[in-house]
Amino acid sequence: MTHVTPGSESGNEHTVSTRVMELVVSAGFIAVSILVMWDSRRIGASWASDGPEAGYFPFYIALIMFLSSAVTFVSNIVTRAPDRSNFVQRSQLALVLRVLIPTAVFVVLIGYLGIYLSSALFIAFFMWWLGKYPVYKVIPVAVAVPLITFMMFEIWFLVPLPKGPIEAALGY
Repeated sequence: MTHVTPGSESGNEHTVSTRVMELVVSAGFIAVSILVMWDSRRIGASWASDGPEAGYFPFYIALIMFLSSAVTFVSNIVTRAPDRSNFVQRSQLALVLRVLIPTAVFVVLIGYLGIYLSSALFIAFFMWWLGKYPVYKVIPVAVAVPLITFMMFEIWFLVPLPKGPIEAALGY
């Protein structure tokens, strides 16, 4: 008879503790809030004669985020009974990574291909890979959504979004 320890079933091995994740996430938020406060001060984070400067509200939102994250970070450091429970099972982590990795690739591709072509590829990939849709359904949606987005932002609202080589070739 094989002995199975709790939490060691296939796909459910221990990954990382809740305490470690709370420390990592709060440290990340602290870093982002410092960056936002720094840049807000650069563009003006005080009250001018005609009202708040451009960085006023972002500065104070970042300050609140910094304080909240610092409290979370410090409380996890000084606690006498840290939460060492498993944050996520391997099988759950695999599901998250199936979405996170392609989304990160999408974000990187925006810098090279622009948002419209990257969106078309992203939508097509997810519909085909995770949604298991047939190609005859994937292609119209993957083309229509970025096209409608382009019309809405670029033509109707006059808000430019990141462009790629296709838009440059078409003169946009």
